[in-house]
This record gives sequence, structure tokens and C-alpha cells, in this order.
Amino acid sequence: MIIQPESNASRLTAETLHTTNKAAASGISDNRAIGVKSTVVLSSLAQQLSDSASRAEEYAGLSRKELGAKATDLLSKITGTAYDANRAINNAEVPDSSDPERLARAAQATKFVNGNGSNPFAGLSRDSLALISYDDSGLYTTNERRAAWEEAFDQESAWRKEFAAKAMAEYNSTGKLTDSFSTALVHFKTLPAIEQAQYPGDYEAKLQSWIDLDYNYLTNTVEGKGNPGDALSLEESLNML
Repeated sequence: MIIQPESNASRLTAETLHTTNKAAASGISDNRAIGVKSTVVLSSLAQQLSDSASRAEEYAGLSRKELGAKATDLLSKITGTAYDANRAINNAEVPDSSDPERLARAAQATKFVNGNGSNPFAGLSRDSLALISYDDSGLYTTNERRAAWEEAFDQESAWRKEFAAKAMAEYNSTGKLTDSFSTALVHFKTLPAIEQAQYPGDYEAKLQSWIDLDYNYLTNTVEGKGNPGDALSLEESLNML
């Protein structure tokens, strides 16, 4: 699977707003570590996320391809060689704000991306992390966006590790990956739209076709419905997942 760590674009916007307060609250324990009162952090971060959700509404009219291209452009500023080349500038960046909570959170993000301390966005939902990662308006520093992206990457990596173990267990038990395909499809649908747009355009359709096929890799037989020629080799299937 792809996280950047390739729909419905509105899932990143108005719908996300309903989870903002809960997501912000999940980061309270991390922010307490930098001496910020939890009630203030909640209102400060929640307001930022709310502003980001409103700003992200501009993506609602983009096609999947356009949204994917937008994601690639936005990520280029917080990942890869462009980010590394501007590390000194990124480390010196501070929020255009006198809010002590925002300043402290940005400072913690800079420490984190340089290998010191905890991630100020640890535990936030994928929707909230996407709002931060893909908001280049200046509401967050580059290092804050990077920290949010790293948290999303870590969450995805943890999910994949657990998923891979369960997929192999299913194969060893039944010779199939049907349940694993179903799990992958459910997971894909929970991702923010801007992350979904970074997957191949036919990803969801292919997963559904393999679920319907219910292919047994040990007996090389189709136990569901569909064209046997649509079945991939075991290696290809695992790579796709």
C-alpha cells in the first residue's frame, strides 16, 4: 500500500470537522509534556484544524487525478531532497503568532524531526494529520507538517505490519487472501481522500474483484465468481497489498 508513506475529496473537508475536537483531545498528553494546559491546547489545535478543514474545501471539486497531483506537490515540500536541502530554513521557521501554545508546539515539532523528543501530533486521527500535512497556507510550520506526515506514516506502517502477519496467517490456514483483501479495502476507504488519491485509480475496483473471486492459491481454483484470469500470483497479490 501507498501512504504518500499514490474518491471523495469532501471526506478531507467538512466531514473531517466532526472529528476535529476528538482528534485534538487525543494529543493532549503529548502536549502536557511541553507544559501546555490541556484545555488551551484543545481549543488552540482544534481551531487550527477547523481552519484547515475549511481551507481544504477548495479540493472538493478536484478530480482524483488532480487531487493526487496536488498531494504530490504538497508533499514535495515536506519530504525528499527539497525538504532536506532547506532543513536549516525549516528549523528556523516559527509560527506567525504570539500564541504560546502554537509556538511551543512548533518548537517541539522541530525538535522531533531532528531526532529529539516526542511528536506533538502523536495519536491524532489520520484525518487530522492529513489536514496538517497538506496545509501549506502557513498556519503550520514546515516542520509541523513534516511531524504530522511522519505520524501518519508511522500509523500506516504499524497497521501494515499487523496486516501482513494476519494475511500470511490466512494464507497458511486457508490458502486464500480473500479476508485480507476485504480488510485492505475497508482500510483504504477510511483514509483521507487526499491519501486515497495517491493510490492507483483502479485500486479499489481490483480489491473488490479479488474479493469476489475468492481465489485459493493452494489449489489454484476460483471459489467465488469472476474470471480466473484475473487472479494474480501469490507474490503479486502480496505486493499489491
